[in-house]
This record gives sequence, structure tokens and C-alpha cells, in this order.
Amino acid sequence: MKLISTVIADILLIEPKVFGDERGFFMETYRESEFKTLFAEAGLIAPHFLQENMSRSAKHVLRGLHFQQTKPQGKLVQVVSGEIFDVAVDIRQGSPTFGQWAGQTLSAENRLQMYIPPGLAHGFLTLSDYADIIYKCTDYYAPEDEGHMAWDDANIGIDWPLAKNVMPILSDKDANAKQSIHF
Repeated sequence: MKLISTVIADILLIEPKVFGDERGFFMETYRESEFKTLFAEAGLIAPHFLQENMSRSAKHVLRGLHFQQTKPQGKLVQVVSGEIFDVAVDIRQGSPTFGQWAGQTLSAENRLQMYIPPGLAHGFLTLSDYADIIYKCTDYYAPEDEGHMAWDDANIGIDWPLAKNVMPILSDKDANAKQSIHF
């Protein structure tokens, strides 16, 4: 596996080794000892995952921006079918990258994974007809602790890859998200 830095130092892309031939491919998506080594080489502490989730979303569905307020979760996001634009926003008070965002296209084709450390808001936009996403979490989901930020908050300025005049498909909670981080 290979770690790739992003504009926010703690957000990392993981590129697994893929072994393929005319029959298909094989790749190891997670090995704790490998993650510990990779993160240690980058001067970071490797995450420990407690929960894994899977979701499916249709084209133009935008989920987020979500975070847990007092029990922040780190996430390792991977697309197993389709394609998404995955985004993380640094909402850690005092962080040198507070208020900044990083985005990356993740797909079944490019097989990249994105590690989002605890304390960041997360969201994604589905670019393909549908996308299946698996993500590991460093803490358990606590619905009573969930916070929401507006996906189109002008203070953040995420450059979502939406075609002109296309509005994303949002859940009620995402459409009504008003919480914003003040910069």
C-alpha cells in the first residue's frame, strides 16, 4: 500500500497494490499491521477501526456534511462500485487548516481509499448511476451526537462537480442543515 498526501496533511489517500490479469484482480484493502507501518512512516498514529458501514446512493445524491460533535469518528472510505466525489472539511478548532476542505474522486476503477481523521466533517456526491461505499469508522455511530453542516456553505466553498443547473438529491436533514463553522 502507498500513502498519498492531500492539501490537508491528516487526510490521506491510500493506494492499495492491485494484482490483476485476464481473470480479474485481487487487492488487500486493509491490514492493521500495514496501516501501522505506513502511518508511523508518515509520523502519524494509525487508526483503530471499530465499525464498518455500507451505503448505496443514486446519481446526484449528496450525503453530508456530517460529523459527530463529542465522539468524532475517523473514517476510511472506499467505493466498491461506481464513483463518488468524497470531501472532508477540517472543523477542528485551532487546526492550521481549520475551515479548509479536501476532495477526491474515489471509484471502483481507481480503487483509492480516503482516510479522514476524527474531527472533520464528511460528505460525498455520487457521480455514477449509483455507487456502493464501504467505510470503516474509529468510533461507533451515535445519532444523538451527529452534527450537520450545509453542503453549499459559502464560507467553506466546496467545488462540487455538479453540472450547471443540476441540484443534488438531499435528505431532509441535509437540505435543512444550517450549522456552519464560523471562520
